[in-house]
Amino acid sequence: MVAEVRDDPAARIRLARDTYALRGARRPFRAYRRAVVAFMRWQQSRGVLNALDAGVPGSPWWRAVNEDLLRDALEAKLLVEREDVVASRPTVERWADFFRAPSARSWYLAHNASVVAGYLAHAELAEREGLAERFFMNVVLVRVLYAHALVFDANLALGRFAPVAALVGHPRARGPQALLSLKDVLPVSYPIENVTIEQIIDSENSVFRMVDVGVIAPRAEALYAASARVLGEPRLLSLVDDGGPAYAWPAEHRHVWRPVRTPWLHRVVDVVTRPRRASLRGQGALMPTSERHSRQHPTYPRVPCAESPPVA
Repeated sequence: MVAEVRDDPAARIRLARDTYALRGARRPFRAYRRAVVAFMRWQQSRGVLNALDAGVPGSPWWRAVNEDLLRDALEAKLLVEREDVVASRPTVERWADFFRAPSARSWYLAHNASVVAGYLAHAELAEREGLAERFFMNVVLVRVLYAHALVFDANLALGRFAPVAALVGHPRARGPQALLSLKDVLPVSYPIENVTIEQIIDSENSVFRMVDVGVIAPRAEALYAASARVLGEPRLLSLVDDGGPAYAWPAEHRHVWRPVRTPWLHRVVDVVTRPRRASLRGQGALMPTSERHSRQHPTYPRVPCAESPPVA
């Protein structure tokens, strides 16, 4: 099913939407698809999902990561509907957990596990992309990790404003949709030509620039560390270096993540949202594996994990 829409961006989006419609289920799965669809529309508008033999070819990396995400979610949907088929890999099992018991926490665990797995699996494809494109890859990753932190560690994400984090970060809310649609930055097409990273940064919406510089950047390493634990993926720690995103990123360009001048308002935002306690104080994944696996939905039984995927 996924292979059938590989070269049709609009069909990819339709498949992503349909994945959240489970047969006979009354739970509000569809509300969780908004952030995914918003981001895929940004990808479609840029052309990164275009067929590789199209007049304007798409990006092998964006296509591959998106396809992995689609496949994981779709396989899990089919598994919980059939009730008697095994999952092919842990990321599919995360999605099965979500479909059995939908919540902001279970959705982020599933979505981000697939996204991070895709980043790690397709690092060689990322290296073939231009520097500006890799900049976007890192921005997407750190933002999606931050959105997840709003749900699993509100103090790390917003400090003294932690009480509102769950509302802001819920996948059904507008916050994650806006954060992941990337409409706040220069609407460039693919491939990025005649635009420097500095121009892309300068074009960013002032509010989101304040979020990136004043809120996310100061706690980047903590975000990656906390996410590595909650996702059970220690390799995620290799994607941050010296306080900045480092996925397929050359060391000589680390300065991009550190502004030469930080506006006073950004510094104020950093101070007032700073965690009020150490968020990495041995909490581990806030939902232990044993607890996550024990939460059973009465209709959809837990899906075991096997070696080979049943979804093409």
